[in-house]
Amino acid sequence: MLIMKAIKYALSRSLWRLIYGFVLSSPLFFCSAIAQSSNPTPVFVAVVERQHFVDKLEALGSLKANENVELTSTVTELVTRINFEDGQRVVKGDVLVEMDADEELAEQAEEQSRIDEAQRQVNRLKPLIARGAASKSALDERQRELQTARARMKAILSRINKRQITAPFDGVVGLRNISVGSLAQPGTQVTTIDDDSVMKLDFSVPEVFLSTLLAGVKIEATSAAYPEDVFRGEIASVDSRINPVTRAIIVRAHLDNASQKLKPGLLMQIALQKNPRQALVVPEEAVIANGRENSVWLIVEKNAVTVVERRPVSIGVRRDGWVEIRDGLISGQQVVTHGTLRVRPGAEVSVMAVERDNESLTELLQQSTSQGNTP
Repeated sequence: MLIMKAIKYALSRSLWRLIYGFVLSSPLFFCSAIAQSSNPTPVFVAVVERQHFVDKLEALGSLKANENVELTSTVTELVTRINFEDGQRVVKGDVLVEMDADEELAEQAEEQSRIDEAQRQVNRLKPLIARGAASKSALDERQRELQTARARMKAILSRINKRQITAPFDGVVGLRNISVGSLAQPGTQVTTIDDDSVMKLDFSVPEVFLSTLLAGVKIEATSAAYPEDVFRGEIASVDSRINPVTRAIIVRAHLDNASQKLKPGLLMQIALQKNPRQALVVPEEAVIANGRENSVWLIVEKNAVTVVERRPVSIGVRRDGWVEIRDGLISGQQVVTHGTLRVRPGAEVSVMAVERDNESLTELLQQSTSQGNTP
């Protein structure tokens, strides 16, 4: 039995050798091999170039007005006049609400007459004292009365001012919560006012990024309310304490709001830009990952023939379809972006199109066709 199996195994190996020899000697196989080796592999390439590159840290934050106040009454009095509308822009010092102050105005007129009389007595006594016709103590008494009257006048004016609610700064008022004829009481909210010329954006950042959180670092913020707009600003300040529970720190940035689109309380997505630099970049499609190693197919010229060679590279961060190359390439070189699976080291290639701005494969095919190149 063992002898029969050995004979069959020997015959089968002999048969396969005959078939393999016939195929190799076949003219069809020879011509096919020649054709495959003589036709360059069509590829799309990109130029290694330098771009402005930054590391981005993403976070969520909420907007606050540069200044914001809830305007309330400090006295119990009847509202007699309202001088603003909902959402109106006001200037510092504008009188927004007036309350009944008839009693205080009467006291002001009475006290003013006392001041005038005290002043006349002082003016009358001064020349008499110079001639020795009046005592110095009499003048002192009249001057004391004048000062007392002026102090009472300040108190009256203070009570009158408390019956007026004025804008503490330039800004926009919110909704009106009171009407003419209503009784305002201490703590009654009349409206709100926000200085929205500049918006404060507070967001939380992990403590590991503390060394990069410096005043003046640029940020970009977006919102679902304005999906097509990007609002730019910079870090203004960093909190003095790290939260011991979350291990994060609050950062405050300032955003210019000249367009007046931003409102307090709006949720913003923040992209913190750190470590700005000029970096070599290539499209993501050009980088071939093999475990922890990365490489690209580099276009080189050898003996007037365009071939590719595998070049190990060290990469940095990725951003919007681009990869930072820290080592392994120089500016101006070309790398394969499409066709990486069809080439081998030293294989001849034909460049069909050059990728300039992260174009799609369809756009590269159209570019290739317009240039008369066909894969």
